[in-house]
Amino acid sequence: MKAEINEQILLRGLVENDSKAIEAIYKDNFNMVQAFILNNNGSYDDARDIFQEAMITLYEKAKSESFVLTCQIKTYVYSVCRRLWLKRLQQMGRYVAAGENLEETVPVEEDLELHEKRNAEFAIMERAMGSLGEPCKGLLNAYYIEKKGMTEIALQFGYTNADNAKNQKYKCLMRLKKLFFAQYNIGE
Repeated sequence: MKAEINEQILLRGLVENDSKAIEAIYKDNFNMVQAFILNNNGSYDDARDIFQEAMITLYEKAKSESFVLTCQIKTYVYSVCRRLWLKRLQQMGRYVAAGENLEETVPVEEDLELHEKRNAEFAIMERAMGSLGEPCKGLLNAYYIEKKGMTEIALQFGYTNADNAKNQKYKCLMRLKKLFFAQYNIGE
C-alpha cells in the first residue's frame, strides 16, 4: 500500500513539474532502460532519447484525469521504452526477428485503456452497491466477499432456511445488475 501511495505522489509530482519527483523517476528507471537499449543495438544517446519520450508519454497520461496507473511506474516506463525502441529499430531496418513483429509486443496504450475501462466499471459497481441498500448489500457481501454459505447467511439474516436465503440472494443480485447497467448505460 505504501508503495502505491509513493507512486501516486511521484505521478502528481511529475504533473506539477516537481524536480524531486522527476529526478526520482529518472534515478529509479533510467539505468534499466539504458541497459535494455545498449543490449539491443543502441547507444547511450538513444537511451536518453527513448527515455525522454517515455517520460513525456507518462507525463501526458498522468495529466489526464481518467488515467489510473495499474502497474508500477517502472513497469510502465520500461514497456513504453521497449515499444518505442523496437519501433525505432524496425524503422532503421536493424530489427527483424523471425516470427516477431511489433503487434506481438505488449501494446501498453491499449492495455492501459482496457484497465481504465475496467476501473471505471468497478467504480460503477461500487456506486451500484452503495445504492442497493440493506439487507441486499449485506447479503451479497456475506456471500461473495466473506464467502459464507447459505445456511450461515440464513441464520445471520433471519431467513427460515438456506433456500429462502438463496432466493433472496438471487433477487438482490438482479437488483444490483439492474442498478449497475442503468448507471453503466448513462456513462456511455
